[in-house]
Amino acid sequence: MTTGLIPGDQPPDPRPTNGLPHQRDEPVGCGTMLAENRSRSSVITARAAASFEPVGRSVASARAFVRDTLQGWGFADVIDDAVVLTSELVTNAVVHAGTSADLLCLRSDDGVRIEVADRYPEREVPLQGSAATMGSPDREGGRGLQLCAALADRWGVEYSPTYKTVWFQLDIPERPVGTRAAGPALPSDLLPIADTRVRVAVVQIDRIGAISSWNEDAEELFGYRADQVTGKPLTDLAAWPHTPGTGTGIAEALQLSRWEGSYGIRDAHGRVTPVYASHLRVRDADGDPSTVCLLVRDHERAVLQTPLRAPASDTSENQSTDPFEVFIGSPAPDDLDSLLQRTVERARDMLDGDSAFLLLATDDETELEVRASTGLPSARQRFARVPVEAGSGRYGSARMPSVHDDLAALPGAVPLLNGTGMRSVVTVPLKVEGRLTGSLGVAAEGAGRYSNEEALRLQFAADRIALAVESARLGELERLRRGSLSFLVEASDLLAGTLDRDQTLALMAQMTVPTLATWCAVYTIADQASEPYLSYVLHEDEELIDGIKSLLSKMPPPDPVPTPGARVWSAPGEVAHQAALRTSMRSLGLSGGPSTQVTPGIGPTLTTAAAVGGETVVLPLVARNRVIGMLTLGKPTDEHFRQEILELAEDLSRRAALALDNARLYSERTAISQSLQRSLLPPELPVIDGVEVEVIYRAAGEGNEVGGDFYDLFPISDGAYGFAIGDVCGTGPNAAAVTGLARHALRLLAREGLSGPAVLERLNSAILDEGARSRFLTLLYGELRPQEDGSAELKVVCAGHPLPLRLRQDGTVEPAAEPQPLLGVLEDLDLYEQTVTLDPGDVLLCVTDGVTERREGLNMLGDDGLTEVLTTCTGLTAGAVAARIMRAVERFASDAPSDDMAILAMRVPGLHQD
Repeated sequence: MTTGLIPGDQPPDPRPTNGLPHQRDEPVGCGTMLAENRSRSSVITARAAASFEPVGRSVASARAFVRDTLQGWGFADVIDDAVVLTSELVTNAVVHAGTSADLLCLRSDDGVRIEVADRYPEREVPLQGSAATMGSPDREGGRGLQLCAALADRWGVEYSPTYKTVWFQLDIPERPVGTRAAGPALPSDLLPIADTRVRVAVVQIDRIGAISSWNEDAEELFGYRADQVTGKPLTDLAAWPHTPGTGTGIAEALQLSRWEGSYGIRDAHGRVTPVYASHLRVRDADGDPSTVCLLVRDHERAVLQTPLRAPASDTSENQSTDPFEVFIGSPAPDDLDSLLQRTVERARDMLDGDSAFLLLATDDETELEVRASTGLPSARQRFARVPVEAGSGRYGSARMPSVHDDLAALPGAVPLLNGTGMRSVVTVPLKVEGRLTGSLGVAAEGAGRYSNEEALRLQFAADRIALAVESARLGELERLRRGSLSFLVEASDLLAGTLDRDQTLALMAQMTVPTLATWCAVYTIADQASEPYLSYVLHEDEELIDGIKSLLSKMPPPDPVPTPGARVWSAPGEVAHQAALRTSMRSLGLSGGPSTQVTPGIGPTLTTAAAVGGETVVLPLVARNRVIGMLTLGKPTDEHFRQEILELAEDLSRRAALALDNARLYSERTAISQSLQRSLLPPELPVIDGVEVEVIYRAAGEGNEVGGDFYDLFPISDGAYGFAIGDVCGTGPNAAAVTGLARHALRLLAREGLSGPAVLERLNSAILDEGARSRFLTLLYGELRPQEDGSAELKVVCAGHPLPLRLRQDGTVEPAAEPQPLLGVLEDLDLYEQTVTLDPGDVLLCVTDGVTERREGLNMLGDDGLTEVLTTCTGLTAGAVAARIMRAVERFASDAPSDDMAILAMRVPGLHQD
């Protein structure tokens, strides 16, 4: 891949046109003509280009290139859409069209334009005005134009004699940077409640996102000294509520000129403190930018929160006031979370309540999900789900307005308020075109605070905001789905890139944490008779992994239910709570005798309990109609999953299950293959008195332990030993089958007392009897007999094999046999054996042709090269000789060997040696 990044004005088109203008064709349905697009006065401020080869991995590289480029340009809002469209268009070019792809990213003031060009040589140029042919959504390819039409703001196709270019434009939405307003004077009893000592943490963040200043209030609020956090990124401490495809991240929020909102800071004890923050971007005298962050506890947000702009009160009789703006204020927030938060705050103030909450309905209207609250522990309530039909009597339905005078008389009527101290509550439904879309409630600590009059006022307000809330919810859902599509594209690509089981487990966990969950655990099931086994645990804080792993290993695993979808698993939270309670009691001396000191282990125990104390769900990993494991996702104390995240996790679990099962099958087949291959290798070499023997064997091909080359050394009788080194035509399993036949036949025939030529003739017949499966074989076979005078006598037959080389003590090298016909070709062979005597200090070297035919370009090691290396081995042991030969072969060429190699070295020690 080649890339380039050039800031500046509109660049020239880098593609050749052969002197002809580009022919353009705008597909029907794209909505904006190319000419209209070209007429725009946008100035190109940066350009990034890359070229990708026509191979499958180029698609992932193109996605990464676009993601990195747009992230660097600060266009995080459109990254997900751009990645999905680029992935489809580059796939069409490098996979379906089979050509290289040129990718061009252009940045302008109002958006980004991405062009993908290919060089498909045979293409009919569409006629002007004819309908463009789009691929079916069910086809493997050809969906690029459909996705462009669905996701891009503008798009088109350009043709030239040698290029086809598909381009799309994504506009950047405007980002609000804050609003200044003044609130009315209020009586003292209506002012917001704060602690006696309000602490405002002042944290300054430098241009790279690292903490450069940390005041005393920050130390008190979060437990870190300034020297402990200075220089660290704020993202290491911030617990940002991340959802794929929605919202602004902490890094983007720090780049805005002004930002307000809620998130969490993880304190020195591992707990998350909800805070309300106000960010202001400044620059020093040298022009270096930084961000000043003011942080208070979330329930003290009124200290920093910008007051709502009150609607104009001097409206004339003929001037209408928008009821929506009367309730929400102007301008209205443009994102869902801010709109919902402002709604509950205004509803609480309107009815003079102590708390308020807003729930949104699921698509089937069977459950309500908590999305915003004030005056309640929001961390515990956010994304909690309650059924639409709850409780009894006239207060039991969320589809109608209801008033509860005293919750103490009807426990459980409003599950959301259990344990909060609220006594009276009024709730009203949010409806759009008669369909339930949510519920809005206001509660007070005193009983009998509300009547039907307050219910009517709240219902009137709810009717004014229902349509705006539903519109914002649908917009968020669309962004979430686009982000989910991008997330699944990346996840599928990563999972498909490995067949290693452990790596697949690690990828499953790393893709879910922290994008989908705070922690996760993967259980695997070997077979139907096996219990689930805890295979992998991951938490976004690495220091908590061991504690969670220890907790889960001491409790029964979840049941392997094949039913699709996520189901709640309450056991981890309960067990963690009990463990923390027992540890706390022991530390206080309530069990096991008196104690005045806190047990050192109480910190980790309480931290682990907080880490797994939220909602925990289990998703089955089902592949090929069998449950092969479970994916467990968890949240910290009192947090819940939103439904869209669970649906995304379910989709991911299906892909991960298939990848994990593929890795399992590959591992099993590899283990079987390696076991069978090892059975073809000879057992340990025998020890021969008076002769040193060394063997080095290398099989070609990944995962192969045995190929077409083989060796053997075995006792025959009366102090005689048989040795062999051979090469079957080809490599891999088919050659290994003939290897097994040859090695075992040699042993059987040699021990029958047959001579060398007779052994090889019968082996030749056995190979020919294999018929179509037979392969020709080169073989060096001999018998070795140590002599009383310290020498060794060898009788050898060289049937088409590279000749053995004899190294004498004076450094001379000579062939030790003559060439004869190979096996497996002719039925009648006329073989004979030759006698060789190895004197003390002599070496006999036997190799296969994988050694002599080692190549580097047009050069080959050859017999002469082998002889030259062997002449330098005088005085070396058999092991040293074999090792030096192998090093010379490996260094001769840089590429991995493409043929099997076997080296057999035998040496008779000198008389003066041991």
